[in-house]
Amino acid sequence: MQEQYNPQEIEAKVQQYWQEEKVFEVKADDSKEKFYCLSMFPYPSGKLHMGHVRNYTIGDVVSRYQRMLGKNVMQPMGWDSFGLPAENAAINNNTAPAKWTYSNIDYMKHQLKQLGFGYDWSRELATCTPEYYRWEQWLFTKLYEKGLVYKKMSTVNWDPIDQTVLANEQVIDGRGWRSGALVEQKEIPQWFIKITDYAQELLDDLDTLDEWPEQVKAMQRNWIGRSEGIEIDFEIPATEQNKQEQFTVYTTRPDTLMGVTYVALAAQHPLCIAAAVNNPELSDFIQSCKNAKTAEADLATMEKLGIDTGLRAKHPITGEEVQVWAANFVLMDYGTGAVMSVPAHDQRDFEFAQKYSLPIKQVIQPATGSDLDVDLTKAAFTEKGELVNSAEFDGLEFDAAFKAIAEKLESLGKGKVTVNFRLRDWGVSRQRYWGAPIPMMNLENGEAVPVPEDQLPVILPEDVTMNGVTSPIKADPEWAKTEYNGQPAYRETDTFDTFMESSWYYARYCSPQSDDTMLDPTEANYWLPVDQYIGGIEHAILHLLYSRFFHKLLRDVGLVKSNEPFDRLLCQGMVLAETFYREDESGAKTWFSPADVDAQYDEKGRMTKAIYKKDELPVQSAGMGKMSKSKNNGIDPQTVIEQYGADTVRLFMMFTAPPEQTLEWVDSGVEGANRFLRKLWRVVNEHLSADELTELDLSQLTGEQKTLRRELHKTIKKVTDDIGRRQTFNTAIAAIMEFMNKLAKFKAKTAQDNALVREALNSIVLLLTPITPHICHQLWQELGNEGAIETSPWPQVDESALVEDEKLIVVQVNGKLRAKFSVPADASKEDVEAKAMTDEDVTRFIDGKTVRKVIYVPGKLLNIVAN
Repeated sequence: MQEQYNPQEIEAKVQQYWQEEKVFEVKADDSKEKFYCLSMFPYPSGKLHMGHVRNYTIGDVVSRYQRMLGKNVMQPMGWDSFGLPAENAAINNNTAPAKWTYSNIDYMKHQLKQLGFGYDWSRELATCTPEYYRWEQWLFTKLYEKGLVYKKMSTVNWDPIDQTVLANEQVIDGRGWRSGALVEQKEIPQWFIKITDYAQELLDDLDTLDEWPEQVKAMQRNWIGRSEGIEIDFEIPATEQNKQEQFTVYTTRPDTLMGVTYVALAAQHPLCIAAAVNNPELSDFIQSCKNAKTAEADLATMEKLGIDTGLRAKHPITGEEVQVWAANFVLMDYGTGAVMSVPAHDQRDFEFAQKYSLPIKQVIQPATGSDLDVDLTKAAFTEKGELVNSAEFDGLEFDAAFKAIAEKLESLGKGKVTVNFRLRDWGVSRQRYWGAPIPMMNLENGEAVPVPEDQLPVILPEDVTMNGVTSPIKADPEWAKTEYNGQPAYRETDTFDTFMESSWYYARYCSPQSDDTMLDPTEANYWLPVDQYIGGIEHAILHLLYSRFFHKLLRDVGLVKSNEPFDRLLCQGMVLAETFYREDESGAKTWFSPADVDAQYDEKGRMTKAIYKKDELPVQSAGMGKMSKSKNNGIDPQTVIEQYGADTVRLFMMFTAPPEQTLEWVDSGVEGANRFLRKLWRVVNEHLSADELTELDLSQLTGEQKTLRRELHKTIKKVTDDIGRRQTFNTAIAAIMEFMNKLAKFKAKTAQDNALVREALNSIVLLLTPITPHICHQLWQELGNEGAIETSPWPQVDESALVEDEKLIVVQVNGKLRAKFSVPADASKEDVEAKAMTDEDVTRFIDGKTVRKVIYVPGKLLNIVAN
């Protein structure tokens, strides 16, 4: 055995062994329990960052542990390789997105292999290949046939620089999240998938996900947003200027209906547009709303503006006339595009009414016995309570009022109880190039038809030139030309939202080479659902919701039998690093990489000085921050691997913090992890130099040997629970380190001692294998074991070793430690007390005193109170 630990040499050799032996390639095997472990696949941006490394290390630890339990473990890897960043990079680098993407995949795959992740590379996929996106095109056409796909004109957030539609979440302070351009509101035709048809099932099935974080389930429930309310019809009586019209509002607070003093319509509501024909002021207001912010956070904080349309509506119960206003806080695409306004009991309506001097009518008062105050000169009273000023409904509380008002409206033909969802249908059209073509064709008569199955896939050309403005498939009219039943037709030039690809990749891994079906049902139903899914909390809503939806679509076309894609979910925390900067006279900050800064700390770990290495001048610390390009505080995994080895990086990642919490990258912690591995190597090396070794005879163990073996099996028990059930990898490592300290203090003098140390080292190497697989693979061989450690069974707890023959008793006199001694494990209080009273270290403190009380904590402590 080499005396010095050389991680670069060991890791290269072990990785070559894994590749040659195809250690991690698996097939469906009904004779073995399966375990499918999956980490969210990366976008091939060019280099791995530490967030990737943490995510994939967690997944690899789980996978290797489950494999050592004897399960048939699949851990695949692939690439989420479509998307706008590739287009921007291609433009900047004067290349094609495909070439840039495939080059990045090659480099990042090399990095993943260097880190020792046990992936089944035979299942690798890239979503930008026709072999992959062909099948989502096929599914889209099937959904169209089932009536789950439709096209409509939709008002969208349009980025004029990136020339694409943005989700509300991608609009920040009115600007595109990537380009920074002012976002416009634009009406364009868009393709939608009816996720709303599955809203109730998506909500209900959250209750079956027992091993998902409650925070994630709560976020999804809020996003789906189920509510029970009433749809109420308001009538606009006919006049000389207009015919009779009506519009519908939806409310979850029908108890406030008698307090409606005006109604508000979206500026784009047909009634507003009709009223604006002879109203220039209203027309100007509608125009100004076209570029208004539509994100919910913006709607909540922006100034509420409106204009009287001149229309008047009839209250559905009282028949009273109420004003109809166009308002910027009502959106046409949400609900019915109309809201009933009750300024006394809704703060937004209250502020609007005050601004425009509209009536405020109280119809809810605090319930009897409540200490709540109502001051409608200052704010709306938004709590539920007892109805007042509501005619026949006076005195009713919320539930009774809901029922009574619903019955009244239904009897009048003016409303009905209904369930509503905040969730909107999924708009999947994108106007960019680097995405999967939407498999639809437009005929000359205006009809849209799906591309026939025998013409799939609709292939995206890869050898293109990017001009930075127009998608190459939109710029080339020849690409769109095709035929349908002998008639001219034109392919759809929009591409899919890249969430489409990431919504079903987990399933394609089950049969990635299948070229005659989207999924092989036998393979898919063996492996699915995923047993453990790992990824960032930032994907808690959209990606996970779309994946759950897609799984139900796959089920309903007969490809899978399960209802949910992921059984257990772990959301890892961010990786933070120190941030350093200098500020110039204008206040602009220049950020420096932590690798280029020499930071000094005091004994309490507080930074005392930070110097930029290149000019040896001071820099300021801005504390820990998320690793990012903007603050130049990313740590290149490649650099750390080259310096310390992959096992050190993996150990540090797993030891420094629980997986769901943020991890602070500290160089001293990385060095500490490396020291531990060198210590482990040294202990094994010293053990192998021992002269004598024999089989461990459990019947001949001494007290000291029993104690060490007990600590070993306590460690095995804790690590097994921490990794398998609790997934607190940091506490598992801490337990191993604690035991190694005890093992280092144990002086092996006999062959029996050496045999015990051999058992301990074999067990520790097995326990560490999921975390630091390279060094453990090598040490397993050095310790003389047969076979590869990757296929060796997880160490088992010897319960008999945990049984203590003796207990160490601490003896106190008046609360102060005076003696320690061992007694048989079954010794009674009387036995312990008798021994204490004859111990000279105790008797000299109680001689001449009266023993007033003896307190005994069984097996641990005896406290004698004497004076």
